[in-house]
Amino acid sequence: MTKYIGAIDQGTTSTRFLVFDSAGRIAACAQKEHRQIYPQPGWVEHDAEEIWQRTQDVIGEALAQARLKAGDLAAVGITNQRETTVLWNRKTGKPLAPAIVWQDMRVAGEVARLARETGDEFFRSRTGLPLSTYFSALKVNWLLESIAGVRQQAEAGDVIFGNMDTFLLWNLTGGENGGVHATDVTNASRTQLMNLHTLQWDAELLRALSLPRQILPEIRSSSEIYGRIAEGPLQGVPIAGILGDQQAALVGQTCFKKGEAKNTYGTGCFLLMNTGERPVVSRHGLLTTVAYKLGKQPARYALEGSVAIGGALVQWLRDNLGLIKTSAEIEELALTVQDNGGVYMVPAFSGLYAPYWKESARGVIVGLTRYANKGHLARAVLESVASQTREVVEAMEQDSGIRLEVLRVDGGMVNNHLLMQFQADILDRPVVIPAIKETTGLGAAYAAGLAVGFFNGVEALCGHWRAEKTWKPELDEARREQMYRQWKKAVTRTFDWTE
Repeated sequence: MTKYIGAIDQGTTSTRFLVFDSAGRIAACAQKEHRQIYPQPGWVEHDAEEIWQRTQDVIGEALAQARLKAGDLAAVGITNQRETTVLWNRKTGKPLAPAIVWQDMRVAGEVARLARETGDEFFRSRTGLPLSTYFSALKVNWLLESIAGVRQQAEAGDVIFGNMDTFLLWNLTGGENGGVHATDVTNASRTQLMNLHTLQWDAELLRALSLPRQILPEIRSSSEIYGRIAEGPLQGVPIAGILGDQQAALVGQTCFKKGEAKNTYGTGCFLLMNTGERPVVSRHGLLTTVAYKLGKQPARYALEGSVAIGGALVQWLRDNLGLIKTSAEIEELALTVQDNGGVYMVPAFSGLYAPYWKESARGVIVGLTRYANKGHLARAVLESVASQTREVVEAMEQDSGIRLEVLRVDGGMVNNHLLMQFQADILDRPVVIPAIKETTGLGAAYAAGLAVGFFNGVEALCGHWRAEKTWKPELDEARREQMYRQWKKAVTRTFDWTE
């Protein structure tokens, strides 16, 4: 009898393979980072073949760590960085160019052109998404236009597209030798090509963006058997769950009821609220997206507030400025000062996402005086993450009509106690960390386990959730609101920086 379920967690900066037991506890975990490639300002790329190699490496390492073999795992789920775009040759399996990462801004000119000629509402009404550099469709179009001969190959069926979930699924199930070319509804909903109401590729959108239908993967549910792993240590194990990383965290946090929400602090910050079986149209700068679809059950939808730069700002402080040697050191540095010293940082490196959606914004540091030091800058970095989250929470409450009583949180940054305390302070409500913090991988494991009967329904999954720690607000109201006013003022300084 199989005792475990596996999950590939392919993120923006690293890839992990996790093994969970039937109670959702981690039995094994291996992780490897991959390169972040910046060919020019505004461009962000990954090497898709490097990510595929890292995926194989971490699977082998995690299995060896726990002395497991294929027969010990009931199934494997996949969760992935969303919107990151890969084109590859169907016959050779080779990517035709570096993967264009979700943060990349090279299609900003095309966004502006479409906004003038077609209008934002044409896209938003069908997909729940505003015109933005964020999503996959314009990245695909850029690749087809920029690489000689590729559009003709695509129209002939020799070139195919996928986000990282599709690329990994195709390779795991055989690649050029019969690999499955499919995606799930959550990832499809982030391409800006899927109709949010029919859950199918939208012919009008494809025509508007000049994209050939034959390059697209088949859209399937988030929890079903897509195929079996073709070779390697997990040969024969079914791949049975696919969820975009933020939707996976929503499932991992067992937010199955309408109005339940979570915030993930990763490379960016992503707040999702389950809105039930009907999509809710946002009037306050949020995205409408698919939350999950479990087998043949109706799809559930979500409102999402996407913040482009969260943990990536700590990496920037480490890698670009050299103020810290490891990401964990930022808390120690920030604790060398009592407060932010009047310094505020708005990390609009890729423009501003929710709730502003301003492509022309750029990052700023304001309030500098001779008094300011690197401790104040470190504190401003952490506070920016929490302040961006408050803006998204306020927009979500206005759209949904539901007040969040507590905020469930996950992701790598929840280990930063100073950040979590300030998050509770600036929100003025409790922040709750679950006992199992790897909620993204857990969500993918849940989806896969439900498909093969390893788990007995969502009610059983809800019974696994436990709180580890709750942070309660301690900041007095006058100080909280004064800091938030200053933050909002700093945000306005980022507007329309590029012309």
